[in-house]
Amino acid sequence: MPPKRRQTGQKLLRFDRALGVRLVAGVDEAGRGPLAGPLVVAGVLLDYECLRDHRVRPLALLNDSKQVDSATRDELYRAVIACAEVVAVRVFPAAVIDRDGLHKCNLRGLREALWACQPADVCLVDGFKLGPTAPPHRAIIDGDTKSAAIAAASIIAKVTRDRYMRTADALYPGYGFASHVGYITQSHTEIVRERGPCEIHRRSWRARAYLPAA
Repeated sequence: MPPKRRQTGQKLLRFDRALGVRLVAGVDEAGRGPLAGPLVVAGVLLDYECLRDHRVRPLALLNDSKQVDSATRDELYRAVIACAEVVAVRVFPAAVIDRDGLHKCNLRGLREALWACQPADVCLVDGFKLGPTAPPHRAIIDGDTKSAAIAAASIIAKVTRDRYMRTADALYPGYGFASHVGYITQSHTEIVRERGPCEIHRRSWRARAYLPAA
């Protein structure tokens, strides 16, 4: 018998419902740390007036994208798409990150995703304060483990980015993007040192992978 999967979604949904409003927007990103590939920012708007009974059941396994396996992420991705009122995605490729800086791209993506999820009664961001040019919002530390809206955005961002990197694996064979999705691993470092970076590597990273092997 396969192990029972943790149904964490109810806890996250209760957090959002306790806000006492109907429309809750959450935003999160995937890809801040990789050596290669894009930064992906997602926003999700949940309507808690409509999100009841059979409509909410597919979110039973909802959690921070880093806390669930890839098969569950894909399942949750479909559930979020079906349940959400709005899903917004912003993608910043490596060249834009190198030009503008990771943090600026991240903040811009979070603002844009929040604006795309309007009108919302409450806007929640995983950890970051976005300044006065964003809609009024609350920064929630570790929000992707507390809020259903933020966790849903985390799932959308992670799955979108992983699919991008699997496509990149076919376009740039030999780098192993389908397995490590651009993060720094021993095998990734070795192939970059052997072949040099490709078009989707972030050149602004002061990464040891770009240095000759000792």
